[in-house]
Amino acid sequence: MKCALYYSNKDIRIIEKDIPKINDDEVLLKVEASGICGSDVIEWYRKDKVPLVLGHEVTGIIAEVGKNVKKYKTDDRICAAHHVPCNTCKYCLSGHQTVCETLRTTNFDPGGFSEYLRLPEINVKNGIYLLPDSVSFEEGTFTEPLACVVRGQRLACVKPADTVIVFGSGLSGLLHISLLRTTGASKIIAVDINEKRLEYAKKFGADYTFNANNFDPEVIKDINEGFLSDIVILSTGADSAILQGLKSVRRGGTVLFFGAANDGAKLPLSINEIFWRSEVTLLSSYAGSILDHKTALELISSGRINVKDMITDRFPIENIVKGFELTVQAQDSLKVIINP
Repeated sequence: MKCALYYSNKDIRIIEKDIPKINDDEVLLKVEASGICGSDVIEWYRKDKVPLVLGHEVTGIIAEVGKNVKKYKTDDRICAAHHVPCNTCKYCLSGHQTVCETLRTTNFDPGGFSEYLRLPEINVKNGIYLLPDSVSFEEGTFTEPLACVVRGQRLACVKPADTVIVFGSGLSGLLHISLLRTTGASKIIAVDINEKRLEYAKKFGADYTFNANNFDPEVIKDINEGFLSDIVILSTGADSAILQGLKSVRRGGTVLFFGAANDGAKLPLSINEIFWRSEVTLLSSYAGSILDHKTALELISSGRINVKDMITDRFPIENIVKGFELTVQAQDSLKVIINP
C-alpha cells in the first residue's frame, strides 16, 4: 500500500508499505478520506518524532475484522478516532478524558495518510463511529475536529445569551463560529488578519468581522451593551491574537485557549490587570471525548453544521505536499482532503 512518510512540511515521501496485519480484536480500515489538520503542519511539534505517517481525521470502509469483533463488520462505513481514553482512570472519571494517559499513547497504525490502517483493540472499543448514509466520507472527516470544538465550547460553558469573539478564522475558527450560530449565541464576532477568511467567517455565521491589524477591543462595548466579550475563543496561537484576546474579555468572562501557540510562547499578561478583582477564567481544551465525537457526528448528519462547504481542496496521496503547502499558507484554502 502507499503511505505518505512525513519528514517536514516540504519533505513528504510516498513509500510502499505492507498492509498491516490485524489480530482477533482489531479492525483493518481502507481509508477513503483523510483531512489535513492544522496541527499536522506544526513542525516544531513533530521534529523529534519524524519520520512518521500523519493523518488523524479519517473515514473509510472496514476491510477486515478480527474474529472477536462483534460490533462491526466488513463494508461498514466509519470514522475513527486516533486517540481514545481508557474511561476508567482518575482523569476519565472526573470528566477529563482527553488528558487520559492512555489517550496520549493510542494511535493508528500507521496513520491516515495511507491506503489502509490498523485500528488497535482499544480504538475498536472506544473510537469507531458508524457513518450514516447521509454523510459522505469527506464530510465525516470533520467529526474529529468538530468534536474538539464541541468540547471546547462545552468546557467554556457558552450560553445562548453570550457575546462571543473568535480570534482566527481558519478551519477551527469557522467550526467554532458555525457551532455558536447553531447553538444560538447572541452575537458572534470574528477577528483575523486575512480578509478572505473574514469573508468565510461571515458566510458561516459571524455577525461582525474585524481585521486584527486595526482591531480595538473597545469596539466590543458598542456591540455588547457596554461590556467587553463574555467569551473569548483563541483559535489561533499568534502572540498578537492572544494579547488582543486577553484585552477583549469582560470581568467575570472566560478566555478559551484552543489553538496551539508558537514554540516557547509565553502569556503576555499582568496578573493584577487580568485577574485581581476581575474574576476572569483562563481555560484550555484539548481533543474530544467519546461524547464529543458522537455529538459532532450528529451535528453533521443532521445538517445543523455545514462542513461540506468548508472543503476547498482535494488531492490524491501522491500530491500531498501540495495539500500541506496550502494548509501552511493559510490563505484562501480552508480544508484540504487527501483521498488515498
